[in-house]
Amino acid sequence: MKLWLSRPSLRRYSAQVQPSAPDAGVKAWFLGTSSVLLSDGHTAVLSDGFVTRPGLARVLFGRIAPDTRVVRAAIERLGTPPLAAVVCVHSHYDHALDAPVWASLTGAELVGSESTANVGRGLGVPEESLRVVGAGDVLTCGGFELTFVESDHSPGDRYPGTVDAALVPPGRSREWRTGTVYSVFVSHRCGTLLLHASAGFRPGALHGTHADVVYLGVGGLGRQPVRYVEAYWDEVVRATGARRVVLVHWDDFFISLDQPLRPMPYPADDLDATMRHLSALAARDDVEVLLPVAWQPADPFASSGQT
Repeated sequence: MKLWLSRPSLRRYSAQVQPSAPDAGVKAWFLGTSSVLLSDGHTAVLSDGFVTRPGLARVLFGRIAPDTRVVRAAIERLGTPPLAAVVCVHSHYDHALDAPVWASLTGAELVGSESTANVGRGLGVPEESLRVVGAGDVLTCGGFELTFVESDHSPGDRYPGTVDAALVPPGRSREWRTGTVYSVFVSHRCGTLLLHASAGFRPGALHGTHADVVYLGVGGLGRQPVRYVEAYWDEVVRATGARRVVLVHWDDFFISLDQPLRPMPYPADDLDATMRHLSALAARDDVEVLLPVAWQPADPFASSGQT
């Protein structure tokens, strides 16, 4: 019996934890939620960069703002090469709240929709550092090539719409509206990965594409019917031919990153159901499914040691 506000235990998935790889050609750091930093030792790119993680009460009833000290501490902790781009896969606060601060502190471009650009404008990111992209656009950052495909948010989008003017924090969480949702292919000589942070899809949008690895958003997936989970897997993982899936957006992002990552409590999501359904699909398609560890460098393209 699942007790109110209890959570799945990560211990049962210990065999699926992504191993550390400090000497990889391309290293990936998971920063919780859907934030992933990629570096090849010369250039780095970041998706979202959401590290402030305000608590649930503040998100529901108060006003939120990025914490520059937390972002600066994250930059110092990672110690990566120069950051070329901060890419927001959509503009909800758990993706775009801190992105302008990363851009301002590092000199990186802030990349995303016009809604993301307005989030950046609200925090004073100069126009020359804002890059609005559309479907099919390609951005080159050192050895990385980023290609943008429009997608859909997962079912139950709480804050649909667009950010139509500069968003100056603090503000209500609902002010960070979705904007355009992107899947982002990141190609490098070491391989190609797909950043697909939201558990939604557009039928056929990824057909004919290829990725070695998918960073797959599973937020809310445990509350979806099995037929939806199967369609999601087929439209994102099978469509790209990926042999490895790294799960993102499964952790409770109301908890500070100073604490160990924990799954969302059962009323919000069900990681056990997600893992059960995805494991069956992965076994069918001979795909490896991994859970990343916060702050730990991993090799997204490492040879598979399990299936």
